[in-house]
Amino acid sequence: MNTDEKKKVLFVMGLEQGPERILNQMSGLTPDHILVMQTYGAVIEPFGDLMRDIILAVNRDNVEEIFVAAPEVDQKNVKETLKKMYANQELQEKIQTLDYLFKNCKPEYQNTSIREWLEGGKTSANSKQTNAEVIRNHPLLPSNVKVTEVMMESEDQSKMAKLI
Repeated sequence: MNTDEKKKVLFVMGLEQGPERILNQMSGLTPDHILVMQTYGAVIEPFGDLMRDIILAVNRDNVEEIFVAAPEVDQKNVKETLKKMYANQELQEKIQTLDYLFKNCKPEYQNTSIREWLEGGKTSANSKQTNAEVIRNHPLLPSNVKVTEVMMESEDQSKMAKLI
């Protein structure tokens, strides 16, 4: 990777991962050459907000390479959070209304319930590849921008990133 003064690298990563960890793992990068977009493991949609931000960052900041590095989502933690939300009396009527809308009024939603939407669907290596493919094949992404999937292991495993 060429790290001249004007070129930058964009990392799209989960909130659990800090940019410091990436800097330690990827040689040749300095903070001046790195842009970071953090998310809760979202699936990148071709014309969603995150994809718009990626396109704007690439064009505004002269990004030459994008790394998609999302951690495995802790499903236990997600289920505990959902349990708290569903136990909240104030939210129950709103959840029922949204479930009705998901099932009957919004066929463009992939999910069939608010629970499925909140769980976020599949967050495995397959979705990281899908996210990278969405970015790589977007019509507004310059063809010279390289997109790489990065598999990040959890903190208690190896501290090294694996490039797929």
